Amino acid sequence: MDWFENQNVVIQAFIATIFTWGITALGALTVCFFKNINKKVLSTILGFSAGVMTAASFWSLLSPSIELSEELGYIAWLLPTIGFITGGLFVLFSDKFLDQALKEKENLKNSKSLKRSILLVSAITIHNIPEGMAIGVAFGGIASGVPGVSLVSALMLAIGIGIQNFPEGAAVSLPLRNEGFSRFKSFMIGQASALVEPVSAVIGAILVLSIRNVLPFLLAFAAGAMIAVVARELLPESIKENKNLATLGLIFGFIVMMILDVALG
Repeated sequence: MDWFENQNVVIQAFIATIFTWGITALGALTVCFFKNINKKVLSTILGFSAGVMTAASFWSLLSPSIELSEELGYIAWLLPTIGFITGGLFVLFSDKFLDQALKEKENLKNSKSLKRSILLVSAITIHNIPEGMAIGVAFGGIASGVPGVSLVSALMLAIGIGIQNFPEGAAVSLPLRNEGFSRFKSFMIGQASALVEPVSAVIGAILVLSIRNVLPFLLAFAAGAMIAVVARELLPESIKENKNLATLGLIFGFIVMMILDVALG
């Protein structure tokens, strides 16, 4: 841990998103052992991840954004509000593209399998950009001296995103296997869907270090993006099979993140 703490925040953000990519790869690896994931387990995992990401969005991103906005002499709520809305809209329009891409994929049944898989991975990749950027912004905020941002809170945000990446990796690889792809090819395509996260994390961290005056906007942007991901992706998927487990997972995930951030942050 000491070695990690002594690294530049850009390197820390990169390492953290290598972790989130690794969890995606583990999820994609399930294609080698299973044809599907237990629905109850999936509901609990997604609910827990939603709780962690919701708590992290406030304590690690939005609250520090408001505090820093005040510190810089801005209207406390203005930049955080604009950033939060912009981040949410970014995910909204990204999902619109994803939905359209998946519809096009369904219409490509007579096309080459490679073309269909490239289309699917491209759409999922766009979905992963704000997640990687949120991690980069959180780590960049440490070096920029943002109030309320700590190494623990940044790491917990990465862990929360990593947890939800596990079923995401499986969600890409398992359907491809069912379409006739080999296990190896299904795995490779599944893990590739998260390769954009380290890149976007590095970009996010560099932006934070370069332009401190707009840091409240960037922090809130990342928070808005995370909440939008929770609302549009995690919660709807988690309650499909078991609302009780999803709810308990959400509550437990939120509490875990809150305790860790307040006690150790």
